Amino acid sequence: MKILVVEDDRKVASFIEKGLREEGYAVDVAGDGEEGGVMAHVYSYDLIVLDIMLPKKNGYQLAAELRREGSQVPILMLTAKDATEDVVRGLDVGADDYLTKPFAFEEFLARVRALLRRGGAQRTEILRYKDVELDMLRHTARRGERDLDLTPREFQLLEHFLLHPEEVVRRTELLEKVWDLHFDPESNVVDVHVGNLRRKLRAGGSQELIHTVRGVGFILQ
Repeated sequence: MKILVVEDDRKVASFIEKGLREEGYAVDVAGDGEEGGVMAHVYSYDLIVLDIMLPKKNGYQLAAELRREGSQVPILMLTAKDATEDVVRGLDVGADDYLTKPFAFEEFLARVRALLRRGGAQRTEILRYKDVELDMLRHTARRGERDLDLTPREFQLLEHFLLHPEEVVRRTELLEKVWDLHFDPESNVVDVHVGNLRRKLRAGGSQELIHTVRGVGFILQ
């Protein structure tokens, strides 16, 4: 899953980014409201972590703008403001949850997981295709009766394939959704990780599920 963090405090942004990446999320960071708005319009995110007191465009304005345009991406607001009227205003302009600084990172992660679970019609706790099952809550994967020992990146790749079964998934799409904006599109990083995932899925003589579409990407079928 891909998360956009809009936070002008570099230390806070770095702390959040590092923690989310360690949990296996792909993360982009914007340092002001205008940059965050551009990134939210150009790229597809599963969640936006949004500070309120931002340069150029504050979090209230950005959240309201996204909602006016029909965006349904979950928004978690972070702020030092904890007055009731600030919380109410944040929720009224379109935020889904609100967390006051300073916060315990464990609570932050719990709120992130909760928002991602209810972040859209396609979100579900269990993803399945054929004999492959991905448990999003327990972060486990199985094929038939066999547990799959996946790295965080392989887990994210399999999740994306399971969300788009029997659809051609382009390499650029995987770079955007599973990695971040900073990877070289010409890199073979996608092919290497997909190859590792493919081998784990077919271990024990199982049928091949992930197929290469030459010159385009991959398909789960």
